[in-house]
Amino acid sequence: MSTTGTSTWTVTGMTCGHCVASVTEELLEVPGIDAVDVTLETGQVTITSAEPLDRSTVEAAVTEAGYQLS
Repeated sequence: MSTTGTSTWTVTGMTCGHCVASVTEELLEVPGIDAVDVTLETGQVTITSAEPLDRSTVEAAVTEAGYQLS
């Protein structure tokens, strides 16, 4: 899946604010990602990017944070 602009993903395994911060931090390190909004209750992650994102790029950052992309 390739997207430009805003994309929404679901991350599993997050249980607290620290989890949200970890996912946000890892995603913001990805070149081209401008903003990340994480909703803990639903696991929804909305990413604003200037460049196309594919699943493997997002998944690598989420995995590095210790969580799973569903």
